[in-house]
Amino acid sequence: MKTNSILSNKTFLYLTEFFSGMSVMAVELGASRLLAPYFSSSQIVWTIIIGTIMIAMALGNIYGGRYADKNPNPDKLYGRIIISSVWIAMIPVVGKYIIIGISALLIFSLNSNFLIWAAFAACMIIFVFPLFLLGTVTPSLIKYTVNNLEDSGKISGTLGAFNTIGSIIGTFIPTFITIPAVGTSITFLIFAGILLTLSIVYFIAARGSKKGIIIGGIIFIFCCIFGNSDSFAFWEKDLTYEGESVYNYLQVKEDSDSIILSTNVLFGVQSILEKNNNLTGMYYDYAMAAPFMAGVTEKDELDILILGMGTGTYATQCKRYFDNLNIEGVEIDDKITMLAEKYFELPEDVSVMTYDGRAFLNTADKEYDVIMVDAYQDITIPFQMSSIEFFNLVNKHLKKDGVMVVNMNMRGTEDGNINDYLADTISNVFSQVYIADVAGSTNRELFASNNPDIINRFTDNVESFENKELSGLMTDISDYLTAYEAGNYLMTDDNAPVELLGMKVIDSLIRDEVKYYKSIYEDEGISGLIDSLK
Repeated sequence: MKTNSILSNKTFLYLTEFFSGMSVMAVELGASRLLAPYFSSSQIVWTIIIGTIMIAMALGNIYGGRYADKNPNPDKLYGRIIISSVWIAMIPVVGKYIIIGISALLIFSLNSNFLIWAAFAACMIIFVFPLFLLGTVTPSLIKYTVNNLEDSGKISGTLGAFNTIGSIIGTFIPTFITIPAVGTSITFLIFAGILLTLSIVYFIAARGSKKGIIIGGIIFIFCCIFGNSDSFAFWEKDLTYEGESVYNYLQVKEDSDSIILSTNVLFGVQSILEKNNNLTGMYYDYAMAAPFMAGVTEKDELDILILGMGTGTYATQCKRYFDNLNIEGVEIDDKITMLAEKYFELPEDVSVMTYDGRAFLNTADKEYDVIMVDAYQDITIPFQMSSIEFFNLVNKHLKKDGVMVVNMNMRGTEDGNINDYLADTISNVFSQVYIADVAGSTNRELFASNNPDIINRFTDNVESFENKELSGLMTDISDYLTAYEAGNYLMTDDNAPVELLGMKVIDSLIRDEVKYYKSIYEDEGISGLIDSLK
């Protein structure tokens, strides 16, 4: 084995283990943030990320151990770390383009599980190789540090401890410091720079070849110049805002008529503000049937709670048409609340609590006339807000004649879709359940109450409401309202497969969206497809 002074007391080897462990976890968390704007951050996507990274690390362990036995030269290890650092630095430069390219390719070749396969392919191409190289670190270091069997256990344990401590720090720093402060792209660059610096120090101290660190340094500088953009929707121009929070990718887009918030670049609109104060034409309008069902024209005041406040579209709409509402909102992402105040004209008298919706209900002791459930994690429903235990909790916080309205943003057509599960679960808690499909969208609004007179009250309150625009819309919505016939599906805290059910609906939506372009591709090839997109 080649020896040199920097390795003689083993301290530098322990630091190598520490920083490699830290970088692996940082890259894993960065991977989740890189993929989330395109594929969501659901448990399924996290499973894909963790699984592919474990594959990479396992293969790296095997290769690193065998190679260290054959060629115990530390130069080879630190050369691999340079390559890994350069690859990680390249992720902000080309990663998003690879994701879009993979998506474009698979969307025309798959009929099911698009998001799963696209996320898996992206992980394999972007992240497996650099983490495979980092996986060679531990077995190589054991080879360089263990000189005899008497202290092998102690040294192996110390290396494992340094790796674990580094991994712990590498978990917290990206989540709570670098990603919220400077974004995902610069986070990749920071940890790539740490690995590169580690290798530079080694080669300078060991008086080894400088060729590798020169090439690596040049590429790293190139990546710092061209890879520090935090734009995930790189095809969009003139976005009002684009950034990240602890929980979400955030995009605000504005045109002459409206301002829109999106937390996913490929699917949906999370919040909207109509500049001309018109109705949105979206599910928020349908959800305003809930105050009528709760007796808004009969009562002096109505207390409304919104779980999943977003930027306050529903609160703003309600405040515009009703003057007797006390509205509270719960939003887990305080950065979204900041955007609501800055761009979406959130009324000053609407209070917003930064909290998880279910956790808030566990601590609150107030009852409400209306509770709106509109909480989403990207494009999927949080499992803890889809179970019978959760809806029982909502029911406890409703007044005797109170109404719950639930926005379901992925209307499925097959039996056993996610909306069937949700509606059946809710029907186990509430005696009166009505649904209305939102025209021109995939949303469905569900209204639930234990007041047997909910529909008559809705009709009476609409008839006595003075604003003809809104009362006219409510009259139209009454034609869509149908009593829900419950089935036997049930979601509990122990078993709520919302991610898998949601993915099935998304597959269906994608198939419908690309059907036209797929037919052009099949008939006219790539040139015809390109012409159709112009």
